[in-house]
Amino acid sequence: MPHVCYIPLTGLRVRHEALLELGMAMPGLAQRGSALAELPALALLTLAGMTPNYWTSSYHDAARWDETLVEAIVEHRPTLVAISALTASIDEAYRLSAALRARGLTTVIGGLHATARPEEAGEHFDAVVVGEGEPVWRGLLSDAECGNLQSRYQAASAFDLAQAPLPRWELLGDRRRPRMTLQSQRGCPFACDFCGASRLLGRFREKPLDRIAEELDALSRIAPQPWLELADDNTFAGTRDFEPLLQLLTDAGARYFTETDWRIGERPEIVSQLANSGCVQVLVGIESLVFRYGGMGAKQAEFDRMMQAAVALQEAGVVVNGCFIIGAEGETEASLDRLTQFLLDCPLAEIQLTLQTPFPGTSLYARLRREGRLLADRDWSHYTLFDVTYQPDLLSVADLEAGFQRVVGAVFSPEASARRAAIRRRVWRNNSRLNSALSPS
Repeated sequence: MPHVCYIPLTGLRVRHEALLELGMAMPGLAQRGSALAELPALALLTLAGMTPNYWTSSYHDAARWDETLVEAIVEHRPTLVAISALTASIDEAYRLSAALRARGLTTVIGGLHATARPEEAGEHFDAVVVGEGEPVWRGLLSDAECGNLQSRYQAASAFDLAQAPLPRWELLGDRRRPRMTLQSQRGCPFACDFCGASRLLGRFREKPLDRIAEELDALSRIAPQPWLELADDNTFAGTRDFEPLLQLLTDAGARYFTETDWRIGERPEIVSQLANSGCVQVLVGIESLVFRYGGMGAKQAEFDRMMQAAVALQEAGVVVNGCFIIGAEGETEASLDRLTQFLLDCPLAEIQLTLQTPFPGTSLYARLRREGRLLADRDWSHYTLFDVTYQPDLLSVADLEAGFQRVVGAVFSPEASARRAAIRRRVWRNNSRLNSALSPS
């Protein structure tokens, strides 16, 4: 029987040694990095759900590739090895593919980076999937089985999420995951300059409720009252009535994290139901205090208004993780100091700090490349969200690196971390679903 190995190269990556020593050992960053590394690769598991029954499948997640991983793959004698990787891990994916092809195996890659740079990816893989994988997957497998694999596959239209299969969660084996993943929509109605996810994989779509219900039912059989991370770019950004979705999550007994934008804090009909539906935390992109990116649409607003919305969410029992981008146009030493002071005083229960990163396929990448500001000595492994990859407009590269480390050091100091931990405890005391789940029976 033909066999396919699914290989996600996942996990948080940081190259800068000083930042590793300073920041990645601190609770907020370390916990988030660990959580990301443990999340199942939903895209590959979904493709596995579309794989014909007469194919056998195996799933091998790895933070890094090594010869042990290669041997584990070779042992299956696969017809095809399907690899996914982000920009920061794409060079590792290329090396893994080279090692596998040297052993006579056939490899295919997809995802955001491969979609943005298909010619480059095609130099290292037998086939590249550009855009969404679901519409082309069965045809690709048929070609691989017949020894007639094409070098590139690209769907003519967006995938209908009403046809989404159940992901093959059983391929994860017996090891329990801290959180499972579920997608309620794909893409985002906005097109922020720094974001590739909103457009590279097609237009914004919402998954029908019956498909979500089926997935929740399957996840609840794996783990009653599951902990979930919604694999959405901007949950609640669409136009559908969200009460049925929140009711599904409530009925499933799920507790979940998701990404959204601050505007839901101004929607009482959502705020009043979020905590009861099992939501314990939302990641909200505040972005930059000094620059407003193009494509943000209705996300753009006065800063005080965004903070008021965040406070409303936290008063309702949902922690807000405010995400800030450092290094946008106009960033200076003074603006970094202002950001630091704001974050030390602000009411947010969680903070995420990243450096502006011009990922390929984004408007930001195209502009900085056009202006000759991308750093030639920084390869894809530097595109981690924590390493400088471009020439800032008002600071030197070294000054931005040092400034970022300074902000991270202050914001994730023991004192500042303890302050936010106290805020989280106060917020979660208002979350009846979380308290019920944590209470002894």
